Order: sequence, then structure tokens, then C-alpha cells
Amino acid sequence: MFEFTSFCTKLKFLLTQTLPGNSAQQQMAPSLREDLRGNSTPNTLTRQSAVLILIFPSNNNAPYSVLIKRQTYNGPHSGQISLPGGKTEDYDDDIIKTALREANEEIGINKNDIKVLGTLTNLYIPISNLTVKPVVGYVEYEPTFTPNLQEVEYIISFPIFSILNSDSKSVKVISSHGRPITAPYYNIQGEMVWGATAMILSEFENVLRQA
Repeated sequence: MFEFTSFCTKLKFLLTQTLPGNSAQQQMAPSLREDLRGNSTPNTLTRQSAVLILIFPSNNNAPYSVLIKRQTYNGPHSGQISLPGGKTEDYDDDIIKTALREANEEIGINKNDIKVLGTLTNLYIPISNLTVKPVVGYVEYEPTFTPNLQEVEYIISFPIFSILNSDSKSVKVISSHGRPITAPYYNIQGEMVWGATAMILSEFENVLRQA
């Protein structure tokens, strides 16, 4: 049986070391990373946000994680596959609290049960003018998720080691906001995971390879 607790302990240690960083994120970056005005760096209007990479035991203790399919709405990430997360609010004590609160709101996980292992490298998302902090945490049980249907169409659970498989990655030319781009992506449970989410998972993949 997979030793879930030992894995989380090793992962926590690795997240205190020098992170793979931007070079790992760029391995899954789309060909065009700028907003509709051509901006590609943070500015005075950039907001802070956070996402959660949640790890939990499933299938004989093997580590799983969770993604969400966002509802269709009038916004830059409409209908995309994402990690649970969102913008920082004034009442959040810190960026980690943002990630835990958003996960609670979007997928119904009890934020008090989440043990935070560490964080990954900040990533700027030009199209929504957000800087996102990826937070990694785990729970000791397999959760029963409850999607907030105002924001989340459905939830996708997947074995996290599946992203280490080279067959899980491919590249596709897609149209994004009326512009053709070349988008590297992960095929996770039949879903195309690209853009900022793929870039975050790419850094996490590099950490997983050490674990």
C-alpha cells in the first residue's frame, strides 16, 4: 500500500527547498501570454489571488488531487478547467487563507481539515491581470466534494502521479479570445488542462519527480 503520510512529509520538505520556478512553468506556457492590449507584466491594477493543489488519499492510499470545470460566464476563464481558487479579499489574513477559503467556497472542503505543505512560485496571468500563488495542502481522508454550482460546473478527481506520464501531455492550436495560440496541455481524465493551470501543474510535476 502506498505510504500517503510519508509522501506528504517528503513533499513538505521539498517545498522548503529551491523551487523549479519560472523555467518549469514555461514548459507548459501557451505561445501567447499577454492581455488583449499586449501587456505581459504586472501593473498597479494587478490583484492577488491564490489556488489550492489539494492532495488526498484514494485507491489504497494513492495520492489524488482535484480540479474544477468553471461555469460559463462573461469572463476570461469561462468554462476552463482550473484549480480551486480566486481573488484575495480584504478579510483574508494572508494569501494561504485565500486559497483555503476559496476551496471551501468552490468545492465544499472543510478548510480546517487542510494541512498546508507549502507554496509554489507566483504566476502572473495577463488576461485577467492577476498574480496567483499556488498553495499545496492535504487532508487525511478522501473528501466528499460539494461543488458551488454558481461557479463550478463539475469536479474532476485524478491521481496526481498521472501528470508524470509523458502520454498525459500534448500540444494543440486553439482560439483564445479571438486569437490563435499554440497551447501545451495536460490530458487529465479526458479534460484539456492548459494555460495558467497547466503552468502551475508543470512546476508541481517537477517537484513530484523528486518526491
